Amino acid sequence: MNNTEKIIWEIEQFHRNIEKWFQGKAENQESLYQELLSGFSQDFKMINGNGDTVTLSMLGEWLPTVFGKFPERNIEVENIEVNHSGDHGLATYIETQVTGEIITKRKSSAIFLIDKEKALWLNLIENWI
Repeated sequence: MNNTEKIIWEIEQFHRNIEKWFQGKAENQESLYQELLSGFSQDFKMINGNGDTVTLSMLGEWLPTVFGKFPERNIEVENIEVNHSGDHGLATYIETQVTGEIITKRKSSAIFLIDKEKALWLNLIENWI
């Protein structure tokens, strides 16, 4: 896999898994939890759509509180654009979450650390659209 493919795969895989998590559709909840967090650098930080900063440990603590909380939520990722150097990548994309009749959209920018095996989320900024 080249670096662009690693980044796109990580974005798409994370969103498939977080959708399963929200829906509570995990055959093994602990395994899915570990898979969700394995894609992040230990130094990960996010600024969410509300302007709040979230660290990896905060994300890890939040995940169990939302397992199965949104059984009807569907998540779509589109318009992924990637630029990268040898060790880092920048991706932008649009994420749409549909829960019943409620639709939320955000434009996200993410920085990834790239190694031989995969791309790890380092920073993420979400803006409501």
